[in-house]
Amino acid sequence: MVTKKNIVASGSRKEAIARAHLKPGKGKVTVNGHALQGIQDTLYKAKLQEVLTLAGEVLSKVDISIKVTGGGPNSQMEACRLAAARALIQFQSTLKKLFLDYDRQFLVADVRYREKRKPNTRGNARAKRQKSYR
Repeated sequence: MVTKKNIVASGSRKEAIARAHLKPGKGKVTVNGHALQGIQDTLYKAKLQEVLTLAGEVLSKVDISIKVTGGGPNSQMEACRLAAARALIQFQSTLKKLFLDYDRQFLVADVRYREKRKPNTRGNARAKRQKSYR
């Protein structure tokens, strides 16, 4: 167990960037100032709860505050999951093997990104361009 008072870790997915602030506490988790239980969509909430469930007893010793910006709701939750897992590993390094065995995406960012649009394609990234043979 690391004796640091506050730990800051970040995670990103597509346009979403999350910063997790971890400090000693009683297991309270907030996302953008709202309690985790207040998130309405259960699918997105489950993405973050995967990490917290695996952390188990370690979670009861810390409070995690996550601030996330950009992207859509799915990308935001995946960025939150990555940031929370990285912060918990800095707090207790024995969780690293557990997270890697369960799902590698807890610790390694998915670097795939939306392809930017190209000119003369009517807003698409890849489309047939008009050719002129005259």
